[in-house]
Amino acid sequence: MPTTPKSDAFATWLQDVGPVVEMALAEELKRIDKSAMSEALHQALHYSLLGPGKRVRPALCLLACEAHGGRREQALAAGVALEAVHAYSLVHDDLPCMDDDALRRGRPTVHVAFDEASAVLVGDALQAFAFQVLSEQGQTPNALAQVARLAQAAGANGMVGGQALDMEAEGEIVTLQAVLALHRGKTGALLEASLELGALAAGVPPQTAQAWQDFGHAVGLLFQATDDLLDATASSEVLGKTAGKDHAVGKATLAAVLGLDGLSELIAAEVRRAESALSALELPSSPAQEALAALPSFLACRTR
Repeated sequence: MPTTPKSDAFATWLQDVGPVVEMALAEELKRIDKSAMSEALHQALHYSLLGPGKRVRPALCLLACEAHGGRREQALAAGVALEAVHAYSLVHDDLPCMDDDALRRGRPTVHVAFDEASAVLVGDALQAFAFQVLSEQGQTPNALAQVARLAQAAGANGMVGGQALDMEAEGEIVTLQAVLALHRGKTGALLEASLELGALAAGVPPQTAQAWQDFGHAVGLLFQATDDLLDATASSEVLGKTAGKDHAVGKATLAAVLGLDGLSELIAAEVRRAESALSALELPSSPAQEALAALPSFLACRTR
């Protein structure tokens, strides 16, 4: 497994685009009528969506849009929607009935900071908010296709389906293929969709946007593989969440199936597969293409 990224192009991109994404998240939240909800729900929504985060999904969305010659502004609505779905999934994932975690992104989880009912309602609200943002973006190309693609990625055939498989596999002896399947749904589906939504925002036909699936699949697995490795080797202070939790509760992880050496080999192989898949897309040379080319090694070397 590489120890340093081949290039800092993606890290630089993430740093550059981060404030743009943060501003878009805050601006879209302002559109929600505060008078129509309790103060507790209003606070919990902001706590969940505007808390510290890497914003990888919106960044990928904007990157794919620019890689196809679009402007990042065209993909901001999709980026906000993706982050809202991701944030809702984390809120629900941390609930006592799911993974029962008290720490997320270095802060108390939503059900700890507020209460369980608020956490359930915040997740529900963020999911609806995501599709509201997508459906109200006006003349952006392929707006309806974006709604359909995000719904597919977030639902029973994607993220929620993967989460269900994850819950069922807890404490069980599972095969590598079973772990790969649950991770493709739980983590990979939304990362794959991030790239496709960005391409759609640039005006690329839906059939062409699907060409991102191989790269997105490799990136999704790479993201999860490094997540499993970090959970097994890093501290809670570094991660901002409870380290070692997956092993403690018998989660079906790549680390559990492959061991740390095998997991490191998988990460190196997925870097190569992602690089090959990106090359097959034959994107024109651009800063966005450079950042995408740097993404696999960035993920392989991340420390949190």
